[in-house]
Amino acid sequence: MNPDKDIKSTASVTEKEMPGVIKTGTLPDGRMTINLGPSHPATHGILENHVILDGEKIEECIPVIGYVHRTFEKMGEHYGYNQFLVCTDRMNYISTPMNNIGWILAVENMLGIEVPAKVTVIRMIMSELSRIIDHIISMGILGVDLGAFASFLYMFHKREEVYDIIDKLTGARLTNTFCRVGGLERDVYPEFVKDVKYFLKTFPKVLKENDKLLTKSRIFYERTKDAGKISAQRALEYGFTGPNLRAAGVNFDVRVDNPYMFYDQVKFDIPVGETGAVYDRFLVRVEEMQQSMGIIRQLIDNIPEGSYHADVPHVYLPEKNKVYTSMEDLIYHFKIIMQGIKIPRGQFYSSTEAANGELAFTIISRGEKSPWRLRVRRPCFWYYQAFPELVKGGFLADAIANMSSLNVIAGELDG
Repeated sequence: MNPDKDIKSTASVTEKEMPGVIKTGTLPDGRMTINLGPSHPATHGILENHVILDGEKIEECIPVIGYVHRTFEKMGEHYGYNQFLVCTDRMNYISTPMNNIGWILAVENMLGIEVPAKVTVIRMIMSELSRIIDHIISMGILGVDLGAFASFLYMFHKREEVYDIIDKLTGARLTNTFCRVGGLERDVYPEFVKDVKYFLKTFPKVLKENDKLLTKSRIFYERTKDAGKISAQRALEYGFTGPNLRAAGVNFDVRVDNPYMFYDQVKFDIPVGETGAVYDRFLVRVEEMQQSMGIIRQLIDNIPEGSYHADVPHVYLPEKNKVYTSMEDLIYHFKIIMQGIKIPRGQFYSSTEAANGELAFTIISRGEKSPWRLRVRRPCFWYYQAFPELVKGGFLADAIANMSSLNVIAGELDG
């Protein structure tokens, strides 16, 4: 994309009037050019939008991405399969475990590894907890951007409780490298079930308070009900997935349409909106949190006994005390560390339903310890390209609401 050319062609701005898109100020015909970002309280990440305003209405918007591009795909072609977790940690850093689980499932499918049921159940619980805290971010920030600060505080209080669970389980709050190929890094801590149940018991009250503060607020409703509408067909053409697609009226969820783990064995509903507007995206996420709690309730009392990893010594590192006392375990440890995990040759594709939509990995292997080629389908990348269409002709304030409701995470967007 040539930003200079696009602005001149769509907004009739001459080179003399506006020699570069980053120039801000008043044009000769009275319109205003501004930069929304890259460092701006409303962007929630390093995002930039070149905007031409006619009064308060947006005539043109050109997104500029790449400020936090870290070459994840190219790095993945040099890292080992467990090492790449440090990259998936930093994609959607709001719901890190879901990225890690998506990657690990892709690798385990390539190897044909079947992990113990205990591992799968814990991964599902952590996935749904992560979905909840991701939606808390989206909903809380949407309220803040529209002037409703109280709901943000109520929701974030409970979000911290989930982070405490993650911290106790993994040793880290944000970038926690939760899984390993073949299982989990460690077993759950003794109070895990108790902590999760406490969250399930107390969170519905907070969600109900949020419902009173925002969902039933006439001001919030009027501000969001018509902002950023998109049809189901247009959303599909852009490649929308996840809550933003379902808000437009498309009943698609990877957990149902292409089940993985035990999602075909639990009961939950898929909330679907109608107009795809900001208010519909908000409501879909509210209901998804209810459904996630329902999934966790079905699992938390039924965590199977057994090991937290599969019996795959050529893939999963042996326990340290065994490495010191067993020659066989020492050899496996040495081979995994020095030679890496060897994946069969071929091309593989695996997708999961992350908080923002379909997160997928395409891996081409030549039988080495690293992928030969790696491509990541990041949900944010696909729906952010629709942002100019969503905000064009609307007010500047509506553009802020649109960005919040899309839940654009810069680390996931740029990759």
